[in-house]
This record gives sequence, C-alpha cells and structure tokens, in this order.
Amino acid sequence: MIELQDATKRVGNVIHIKPTSLTLQIGHFNVLLGATGSGKTSLIKMMAGLDPIASGKVLMDGQDVTRLNTQKRQISLVHQFFVNYPHMTVFDNIASPLRVAGMANSEVEGRVEEAADLLQLRPMLHRRPHELSGGQQQRTALARAIAKESRAVFLDEPLANLDYKLREELREQLPDLFAGRGAVVVYATSEPEEALLLGGYTALMEDGRVTQFGPTADIYRNPDNIAAARVFSDPPINVAHITVSGAQAQLEGGGGWPVVDITDGEYMVAVRPHRVTPFRTSDADVELTGRVIVTELSGSDSSAHFQHGDDAWVSLAAGVHPYQVGEDHSFYLNPAHCRYFSQDGKRVA
Repeated sequence: MIELQDATKRVGNVIHIKPTSLTLQIGHFNVLLGATGSGKTSLIKMMAGLDPIASGKVLMDGQDVTRLNTQKRQISLVHQFFVNYPHMTVFDNIASPLRVAGMANSEVEGRVEEAADLLQLRPMLHRRPHELSGGQQQRTALARAIAKESRAVFLDEPLANLDYKLREELREQLPDLFAGRGAVVVYATSEPEEALLLGGYTALMEDGRVTQFGPTADIYRNPDNIAAARVFSDPPINVAHITVSGAQAQLEGGGGWPVVDITDGEYMVAVRPHRVTPFRTSDADVELTGRVIVTELSGSDSSAHFQHGDDAWVSLAAGVHPYQVGEDHSFYLNPAHCRYFSQDGKRVA
C-alpha cells in the first residue's frame, strides 16, 4: 500500500502538487488520469523518491519513506521512453537491478527467464537494444520491472511512443503481467479510454490536484464535479448553461426537458459527445438545432462540432453522416444521460 498524507511539491515559489491525500492498494491498477501538465509525473516522482516533497508524508506499507532515497523504497519505474542500457544485452538489462542487489546468479537467471517468457523476449535475450524494435525495447523495460519484484511499480505513460497495434496488445496484457505480484501498480495516462480498459481505480488529476478518486467505472458514470467530468471525456464533454424553473430545464439556445430533485436556478449540464447524435435514440430525446462548424471522420465514427445558442457542442456517432460545414443540422440528446452541476462546478444530480 502507498499512502500520501497532505503531500505537496514546490519548484521555487510554484506549487506543482497541491495538498494530496491518497491511498493506493495492491491487487488492481491505480491509474493517474489527466492532461499533459496536470501533475501525473510529478506525483509519481514524489512517490518514487525522485523528487522531494515540500510538506506532508509518503508511506509504504505503513512505513514513513518520505526521506528515503529511491533505492531504499524498492520501486520500479518505466517511462514512456525506452530506457535501456545500450551496451548491455536484453538479458543483462533485465538482470541489472538484481545484480545491484547482490542476488545469486542462479536466482537472477530464473527471474530473468520468467520475465522474458511473460513478455515474449526469450529469443532476444542476447541482443542489444539497438537491435530491437520500439515495442521490444519497452517490453525489456517492463520485464526489468517484473523481475525486480518491487514493492511498487510506476508506469509513466509507458505505451505513449508505441504504434497503435503494439499499444493495444500491451494494454491488454499489462493487468495480467502484474497480477498477483504483491506490488502497488501505478499507471499514468492522458487517455480516458486507456483508464477504462485498465479498470481498477482511477485518480483524476487537474492542475496539480486530485479531483476525484475511486473505482474507474464509477467515476466515469458519476463524476463528483465538472472538472472530473471534463478529465474523463475524449472528445471533450459538452457543457452548457441551463435554467431550471418549475421542474423544467431550459437551454439558452432552445430545447428543454423535465427534471427532478433540482431546485429552480442557474446550472451547468454536461453530456458526453456520444450521447449527442444526428438521429433519435428514444422518444425522450430533445432536439437541438445547430450550425456545423467542423466535421471529422475517424475510423467508423463521425464527429460534428456545432453551435447551439452561445454554447459549442460536439456530436460523436457511428457511421458516416452528411454534415455540411456552415449549415444548420438537427442533433438529439437523451436527458437520461445528462449530469447537472452548480455554477461553481459541484455535482447536484
């Protein structure tokens, strides 16, 4: 278990990590999800002992490791870049932390071969990094982390520089690779889809702060605040202003629907792009007419950015749709998929 107690990080007078309390457990992936610059890498470096904390504590299995160096914390770190020793073979790269620890040669060999088998590297054990593909180099770095049998493994966007096919393949394998190894696994990513695929628990990060932490699927369905809803959506979640009066919600640009348990007043409504479609999905759908600004075709999906009143909206739907930039088009949203927030961003329904 890793526990942060009001941990902060400063660089000069700038606060990079605001007071953060977080408990990360063994037995599942712990995902740090946030945009570039949100603080994911800074938080990992604090937990790993690579960067000092300004205040607060870091505990591992109940032990205060705040002032311990990285080596004494018994951790492994895998970056998005392929960090391997160029003059060593794959075998020696995987074995390097075991030899530094003074492990017997027989045990080193057994651990290296087990890790190599898990990551399909046995035929490459006598090659050097320059003889490997990018995917094989990253597999080597992952094998080193597995062979070390650390108390904590930090994976800092480890798949970011791989091609699509390799990313998909390794993403599926990672939970199984680390299952049952007794380590806290922390995985940083900027991709909401990746967090959902990995499952486990997710900490949403924005501007050096954890905005919400809990089971990944629960956070996706029920964000606590508008910041959490924005982090966990790609394309960006639609956010529009509404007025509630007499149990009826009304968009500024036109379109309304009944609501329950929300008092009269001004609110923000959030709905994900795939819940805004160019066709009806139910009798409860509300029609929005908007001027198409941008259209995109990605694989089998079509997206349209359109203006409805003063708000910019995005629709994401399967198939190819005949949008024309500059023309008005009808879109539909199902109010059942709406989430409601106060003007200061707190969830109300």
